[in-house]
Amino acid sequence: MRDVRLGDDIDDFCVRCKRVMNHAVVSVMNGEAAKVRCKTCHSDHDFRHEQAPPPKVDARKAALFNEVLKKVDPTAEGAAAAVEPEEVAVEGAAAVGEAPAEDATAPKSKAKGRGKK
Repeated sequence: MRDVRLGDDIDDFCVRCKRVMNHAVVSVMNGEAAKVRCKTCHSDHDFRHEQAPPPKVDARKAALFNEVLKKVDPTAEGAAAAVEPEEVAVEGAAAVGEAPAEDATAPKSKAKGRGKK
């Protein structure tokens, strides 16, 4: 395989387009592309060997989040525990299956269709 020269077309991951796109070689060091320019968005960046950058998820932040979840509910193994439909109680109802009682202090709903002009 021949050495890379200025202006050659190569494929690389574009940091702006977030895809592997055609690039032109802008800078060469030690016979290898150092900087490239995307032919789609015309942005210059370091040659990445067609590798996407690592995700920006902070492992420390994820570990702290999982620690907080364990303190809240130490028996749950996942982020959310499944709730059985029979256990859900309707507020104001005496038993499951009974309709909720009307609350006299609740605000009345406004009529739709009439607005300010």
